[in-house]
Amino acid sequence: MSESERGLPPVVKSLGLVSFFNDLASEMIYPLIPALVASLGGGALSLGLFDGISEALSAAAKLWSGFLADRPRLRRPLILAGYGIAAVTRPVIGATTAAWQVIALRATDRVGKGLRTPPRDAVIADAVTPDMRGRAFGFHRAMDHAGAVVGPLVAWLLLSQVGLSPDRVIVWSVVPGLIAVLAVFWAVRGEAGSGKGEADNPFPLPASPFPNNAKRQPNSLLYLIVLFAFARFPEMLFLLRLKDLGLPVALTPLVWAALHVIRTTLSYPGGRLSDSLGPKSVMLGGWFAYWLVCMAMATITSPWSGVGWFLVFGLVAALTESPERALVAAAARDRGVGKTFGIYHASVGIAGLLGGITFGMVYARMGGPAALIVSGLAGGVLALALLLGPSSKEPAAT
Repeated sequence: MSESERGLPPVVKSLGLVSFFNDLASEMIYPLIPALVASLGGGALSLGLFDGISEALSAAAKLWSGFLADRPRLRRPLILAGYGIAAVTRPVIGATTAAWQVIALRATDRVGKGLRTPPRDAVIADAVTPDMRGRAFGFHRAMDHAGAVVGPLVAWLLLSQVGLSPDRVIVWSVVPGLIAVLAVFWAVRGEAGSGKGEADNPFPLPASPFPNNAKRQPNSLLYLIVLFAFARFPEMLFLLRLKDLGLPVALTPLVWAALHVIRTTLSYPGGRLSDSLGPKSVMLGGWFAYWLVCMAMATITSPWSGVGWFLVFGLVAALTESPERALVAAAARDRGVGKTFGIYHASVGIAGLLGGITFGMVYARMGGPAALIVSGLAGGVLALALLLGPSSKEPAAT
């Protein structure tokens, strides 16, 4: 029986469970941040800096952690430390008294994300055959987004039914965060000394899903991925756009949860499509969907139309996250998988910093519609470059 017939390995499923609880904790507070920052005197630029600085520090941690992740014995402590830092830092955001404190604590939380992400992705990539990586990462992303569904719903219940204030809801995020830390102890209990790179992977490598310039081509695609990370509109600013359109703040957690229902439902099918059609083809669909969402969000005037297009935005993650990671793993043939994931995550994070600052400034000075049009046009140009580039004849993965 082949690996694909047996299904996903236990470590992939276990790490999915960890991500579920961790994102439950994270997304309890994330939709509340725009209103919290605004109440502390911050605005669009503060939110752009919020996402940008957080992702930049996370990028630095990912680069360092990625190099260390190619040492198998370090993967487990890196993953544990990453989830532990997040569990301790997030609840403290509820006690902040200034916008800069929110940014600083969120940045610390993202450092934890940076420490855990490359070794975790390396564990997932090494746990399956290359022709299953889309499914494996699709499952993990689906569990991650499932936590992001439950988290805002828990926040909404605590706000509307229990009567807690937003800062108290943030404090209560410590509970699922600690559950995630306990779960990761179990999930990676066998990782110390068991990691392996492509060089000693017992699974035979299938033919590359890329044309003859296989070593060069994944790298060219990764360059476009980094540029797309810069062009992407920060999610915080999407939420601010909904607020500007008149969406009540109390409904924001529900809308955020609905977004992740879409991502949860479609991430695993998106991963399967990546395995069958090739990651580049699936990613292309996601980039064109992003262009469409930005153009629509820039021109609508109704908050409910905004909610509808914001939910379409969930399709973008489902069609891009798994293919991106499959491409990164493919590019790691001649180098450490941990190092490659570290470089990928760091590059995307730095691009996110520059993009967050850029679009925060455009939003603050010219308004949300202008910022969305700029981002959408940039995404559309990159989608055309991906379509017309040298990899446009990529065959399906085998």
